Amino acid sequence: MKTLNKRNAGMLWAFITFLSVIILVSISGWLFLKPQPEMLQGEIDATETRISGKVPARIHKILVEEGSQVKIGDTLVILESPELEAKLMQASSAESAAMAQNRKAIKGARQEQIVAAYEMWQKAEVGVGFAKKTFDRVQNMFNDGVVSAQKRDEAEAAFNAAIATSKAAKSQYDMALNGAEAEDKHAALAMVDRARGAVSEVQAYLSETVLLSPVNGEVSDIFPQTGELVGSGAPLMSLVDLADVKAIFSIREDKMPLIQKGKEFEAVVPALGNKKIKFKVSYIKAMAGYATYKPTKSNGGFDVKTFEVHARPVAESSGLLPGMSVLVEYNSL
Repeated sequence: MKTLNKRNAGMLWAFITFLSVIILVSISGWLFLKPQPEMLQGEIDATETRISGKVPARIHKILVEEGSQVKIGDTLVILESPELEAKLMQASSAESAAMAQNRKAIKGARQEQIVAAYEMWQKAEVGVGFAKKTFDRVQNMFNDGVVSAQKRDEAEAAFNAAIATSKAAKSQYDMALNGAEAEDKHAALAMVDRARGAVSEVQAYLSETVLLSPVNGEVSDIFPQTGELVGSGAPLMSLVDLADVKAIFSIREDKMPLIQKGKEFEAVVPALGNKKIKFKVSYIKAMAGYATYKPTKSNGGFDVKTFEVHARPVAESSGLLPGMSVLVEYNSL
């Protein structure tokens, strides 16, 4: 009898052990095979402004560094361009000459003025001759491959400018000889306006050698270094407006039914310690064809497009930086 009881007890313990193993395996299988929640991943982006100059110049001084906070009107970069300063001097001299000629036309020419006009014309003619010789020499060197096309163009421009100056001086001399008429006075005044326009143009370009911040933001990137030459329109630095951030998602259209413009949802930002932030969808647009999923078989499938979705924080949230990941559980939308 005792042997039978022991045998029954052993069978019971074996059954309990077997049942425990089955339960443990079932729980483990459920945990491993349990479908994970589908997550949508996006990335924080911010409005970016690139700073560049209108004129080729050398960087004289950079007054900010990466990470600096700037406001509208703050000086960012100072450029230097001796060529522009020389052009301003030339334009100012031309303006002074034009104003003098205008006064002469108004006052009427005297013999001394006629002589002076003639000398100015002769001086301009000498300048034409010099510019012509210079251009010829540069042209020959250009043909031999010694100088660049830019140097050749500069010499040609100087030659053409000298011719124009000579023609202007000749006109002034003729006007002095013939006496100033009403039309001549208007012409002299027009020349003054033209010279002033040239001065204003050069001054406008010179103002571009001091680059100011057009926005409030943070300096994210600085590309060149002090002393480097930069071309016209070349980006010098980038500013980001951290007060204007958004999360950008790329979502397939078969996941779009739960996403609508104006919809609010909570997202997790791992870089901020899994902080939960509420966002609101502000922009939806189909992406280009390269982002389209193509069906692999002709079994009734269709090309699934991808949509770019922008969402902005509902409330002001500090700490969000461009490049941070944003995670959203799809079933929570």
